[in-house]
Amino acid sequence: MLEKIRLPDFIKKIFLHITEKTKLKLLKYSKSLQKALEITLDNYKDLAGKYVIYESENKAKEYWISTQKLIYEGGYLNGKRNGKGKEYYHYNGRLIYDGEFLNGERSGKGKEYNGYTEKMEFDGEYLNGKRNGKGKLYYYNEVLQYEGEYKDGIKNGKGKEYYYNGVLE
Repeated sequence: MLEKIRLPDFIKKIFLHITEKTKLKLLKYSKSLQKALEITLDNYKDLAGKYVIYESENKAKEYWISTQKLIYEGGYLNGKRNGKGKEYYHYNGRLIYDGEFLNGERSGKGKEYNGYTEKMEFDGEYLNGKRNGKGKLYYYNEVLQYEGEYKDGIKNGKGKEYYYNGVLE
């Protein structure tokens, strides 16, 4: 009987009845993989409609419940994104970030992409989810716009601004 229930539908039904902070852990045995897949829903309000499937002890995939789209795949540690991973836009499933994570936030080197065009918007360093350190910002058509230093997500003035055809400085 349980094998006929689609897992995403089952999770949606669970979410309808959760009204306060809740920790819930589901185990589903996969005959094709010959192992138990672990799905953890920690703190419903913080998840904002996603669920996590652990592929191994330190690798996981996150899915957006309403669209069933993959929104993250990569390193996972202590219930958070950790290590190398890829983040996808929940609406259309397109790549929006490829890089390093620490404690659930973008930290380290990474590349940020536009969620509609998939063109690179930023290539550089992150800290606590914000652009921090050296980086390159690109126009919508991947032409270099700015190259320099960032602090807390904004340009700190130590760099060069570019037009399409040359340096503005």
